[in-house]
Amino acid sequence: MATIHESFHDEFDLACESIRGAKIRPELDWQEIPSPERTVEHSLALAAGVKQGSDTPSSIDSPSGAGRFMLLYDPASFDEWGSAFRVVCFVQAPLELEIGLDPFIAEVAWAWLRDALTLRGAEYEHLAGTATKIISEGFGQLSSHGKGSQLELRASWSPKDTNFAAHAEAWAEVLCSIAGFPHQEGAVSLDAFRNAHKR
Repeated sequence: MATIHESFHDEFDLACESIRGAKIRPELDWQEIPSPERTVEHSLALAAGVKQGSDTPSSIDSPSGAGRFMLLYDPASFDEWGSAFRVVCFVQAPLELEIGLDPFIAEVAWAWLRDALTLRGAEYEHLAGTATKIISEGFGQLSSHGKGSQLELRASWSPKDTNFAAHAEAWAEVLCSIAGFPHQEGAVSLDAFRNAHKR
């Protein structure tokens, strides 16, 4: 039994090593953070925030966009996950109001995730998640805030490969896309998505 336990531990350590070597886009500040309580025994968590510029201190909770990525490891959950590993992630960023009102933006955000996983070469199965757009308007003492919008994407999937860095890189790519940075070549644009649905 000790040999089996050590083998499981090695498998998780190698996954963590792969993620720590991920090539995260330079527009983001990112770091490893403690995993939330009540998760599985073995997990690794990352946080990232969009950089604000040289005059503003870096923050993983940037108002320009932020996200969390967590790799869970639990061989006992294989039947449920289809893998000993499960990725759970979250990204959010403010949007221009016009984009936030676009009826396709949630679908586009989901397409960005699928594109990012494919373009980074991350193999996966059992993908699930939600894309939520929020439209807000300030009143009273907050009336100066005017109208605004925000997009949130929450997703989980089961990696099918051992290139765990690619999964973290895909998550970071989606955060950059939602925050308005240029897309990775091959990813669908909002305009292209609109045009495809007009045909």
